[in-house]
Amino acid sequence: MDIEALERKAREIRATCIQMACDGNVGHLSSTLSYVDVLVALYYGWLKIFPDDPASPGRDRFILSKGHGCGALYAVLADRGYFPAAQLAEYNREGSSLPCHPCVHALPLVEMSSGSLGHGLGVATGILYGLRRRKSLSRVVVLLGDGECNEGSVWESAMFAAAHNLDNLLAIVDYNGIQAVGKSDDIMGHTSLEEKFRSFGWSAVTIDGSDMKSVTAALTRFPFEKGKPSAIIAKTKIGVSFMEGDVLWHYRKPSEEERVRALAELKAKPLYGPDK
Repeated sequence: MDIEALERKAREIRATCIQMACDGNVGHLSSTLSYVDVLVALYYGWLKIFPDDPASPGRDRFILSKGHGCGALYAVLADRGYFPAAQLAEYNREGSSLPCHPCVHALPLVEMSSGSLGHGLGVATGILYGLRRRKSLSRVVVLLGDGECNEGSVWESAMFAAAHNLDNLLAIVDYNGIQAVGKSDDIMGHTSLEEKFRSFGWSAVTIDGSDMKSVTAALTRFPFEKGKPSAIIAKTKIGVSFMEGDVLWHYRKPSEEERVRALAELKAKPLYGPDK
């Protein structure tokens, strides 16, 4: 897909996530919407995946460490043909295969159960370490939140990955600037995550994570340095103007009026439902 098509797809995925939040009566929209451009760039061209054979040993692995943003991942998996889009209407319902945090027992398509923050990078590192021992060339990508980088376990994993020269590992930090209780820069002391990853032996870049050209260009460069794991600090936006910068959208779901307003701004229709 070219850049324009990827941008259209990102708007459609955002529209779908908004519909899912309303149907599932669940929040986490800021976390879900902010990394959509990155996710679309990965799943519609960069990742080596096999929707007809999801467990193929030759697949690249994608791990969503910040599991509370799983609505976007579900929408993309449905759109790529892993399961019917109509199933998205079951998001966050009791007994659904699409809970509000990914679970491998509910949906074996995901690589790990996530939601308790700080674990995804360690799991990704362990998976890649095992793949390397089997001489596999598969890549492992892990998507973290900026607030998640408060966790010490992230940096323990970063040290291990660098020590073992895991250059088929890509960590992408969704730097949307919002955590559960405030603005990330205020809580984290206005420090540079790019510099932090570099100090732990990684090659790292900071990009505009809401600009599809910037995202695809960064992915094309991977691995950034031979023998080093790579990190992309993606400074992102939610993509809906009235939600930008508001910590409350970490928790609340849209009203019907806000749903209609958001879809109109996106100029996109959900993958399922009456507005499809």
